[in-house]
Amino acid sequence: MQGKLISWQAIRSRVMVFDAALAMIIFLIISIGIVTLYSAGMDFPGRVEGQLRNILIAFSVMWLVANIPPQTLMRFAIPIYTFGVALLIAVALFGTVKKGARRWINVGTDIQPSEIMKIATPLMLAWYFQKREGGLRWKDFIVAAVILGIPVGLIAKQPDLGTALLVVAAGFAVIFLAGLSWRVLITLVLVVAASIPVIWPRLHGYQRDRVMTMIDPTTDPLGKGFHIIQSTIAVGSGGISGKGWQHSTQARLGFVPEQTTDFIFSVFSEEFGFIGNCVLVVLYLLLVIRGLMIAANAPTLFARLMAGSVTMIFFTYAFVNMGMVSGILPVVGVPLPFMSYGGTALVTLGMGGGILMSVQRNRKLVQT
Repeated sequence: MQGKLISWQAIRSRVMVFDAALAMIIFLIISIGIVTLYSAGMDFPGRVEGQLRNILIAFSVMWLVANIPPQTLMRFAIPIYTFGVALLIAVALFGTVKKGARRWINVGTDIQPSEIMKIATPLMLAWYFQKREGGLRWKDFIVAAVILGIPVGLIAKQPDLGTALLVVAAGFAVIFLAGLSWRVLITLVLVVAASIPVIWPRLHGYQRDRVMTMIDPTTDPLGKGFHIIQSTIAVGSGGISGKGWQHSTQARLGFVPEQTTDFIFSVFSEEFGFIGNCVLVVLYLLLVIRGLMIAANAPTLFARLMAGSVTMIFFTYAFVNMGMVSGILPVVGVPLPFMSYGGTALVTLGMGGGILMSVQRNRKLVQT
């Protein structure tokens, strides 16, 4: 009897690894996403079934990572980072070109190595700062900037500005949480602002067009500004309570671009209105708050930095996507977390959720 009890406890400790609050928030967002995708994807057969398959894979990855202690994750930091950078170099040398961008490499199927770096880069930075805990100097932050700059430079060169910005946000969160002073942060902001005249001419033409279109989309309403104009019309036409499920005229008539992926928020806004948007924003805020709570209570510096970085990834995804769909940020191709159709991004987010649950689970194990 005692042997059976021990076996059940061992199985239970491996199966019941999800943080209840975090899992519930993610489940609610995914549920809203499936309902919205069903409406947005009526003209795209197989999207809902495909997304359910992606969700199953993402939750499997989340469960697997949640079972890996942070100490074990730390051992994989250097191999994963090195492997990711090697893949980015391979993409630059002989990657697959699609729509003018060299972002993929064929390994039997096309994969996008830049997605790996959203987790690999903060993982490497967290490992680096853990090794130097208690004796950080300004030189360590320079080394950290180089660790961050290598993948960001390779990703920006593809070009993939959206993913590069996400990697910057995740990596910078680690550097800031490791102890970067506000004085240095303000100096960096001023340096970046002063560098805009130098950076602007080096941007690709379509990247400059996106910024200018964001400032005034009416300058080319039937061309480069068409997508932003139609998206903002969809967001605004939802009013207070929305037009109702499956009644998004902008999406149904084909005016909203990428309505099942990057612009799914415009469909949701048109159907559920301001009230629906408030509910969704609250859920994302709860997701971020729960992530920060897990980070604050993490047992080690590495775990705290990784949890904080993953939380920043969730925040950046949601903020940038809602901002670009609403017309206040340039269109950079960032999906809405746990809602947009897609496999790679959903698996990356699932991995991030697993890291948070691993940190929370091992904090409880340390306490007991």
